[in-house]
Amino acid sequence: MEEFFSRSEALLGAEGLDRLRNVRVIIFGVGGVGSWCAEALVRTGLTHLTIVDGDTVQPSNVNRQLPATRETLGRPKVEALRERLLSINPDAEIVAVHQYLTPALSQGKGETSESSDFRFEEYDYVIDAIDDVPAKADLIINATRARGVKVFCSMGAALRFDPTAVTTGELMSIKGDALAKAVRARMKKIGLHPYKKVRCVYSTEQAQRCETRGSLMQVTAVFGCTLASLIIRDLL
Repeated sequence: MEEFFSRSEALLGAEGLDRLRNVRVIIFGVGGVGSWCAEALVRTGLTHLTIVDGDTVQPSNVNRQLPATRETLGRPKVEALRERLLSINPDAEIVAVHQYLTPALSQGKGETSESSDFRFEEYDYVIDAIDDVPAKADLIINATRARGVKVFCSMGAALRFDPTAVTTGELMSIKGDALAKAVRARMKKIGLHPYKKVRCVYSTEQAQRCETRGSLMQVTAVFGCTLASLIIRDLL
């Protein structure tokens, strides 16, 4: 498999590529953002990846989600994506978890959500690419509790046209993003906040008005690739 990653090694160096091969990453949500993040990482040389999503491939996913084709309709997204990733690198360790996260953190009670069932300390990086606000807030809070783990998140990629407006920022400082605002409001309501700073991918483009949450691959894929780049740049 060495020749398949020769261009990655040319840029990252042998040591950088070796670091990437040895880190462990878990991605929550493998839709229009998370699926592209997963592929970008595996194509670059990552070999230890866990993907978590309870959804199945639907016809409306085909316009932007990597595992969504006519042949995969109705299948769990994580299973279809795992097959795709192993077709790129059969030597990779890809763990597929077909599961939704059910939030349970509540104000003043300190209850734990299903995200707390994951042993985050076993990973080097946690990628949050889910769009359910309570589950997203709980995941961020629980993941940032683990020592030595870095957490990167995706904010709202829907309702936008311009991939050049995609950038990164710290969760508590992002302005103009409705999802980031909703997550912060959820955290304030339950009285819990991240235990460390969380770098997020978001867009500075104003969201469009749309009856349904329309989204395009040209934007969601850039979100996913930017998340992957945060890990690679951090390793280097």
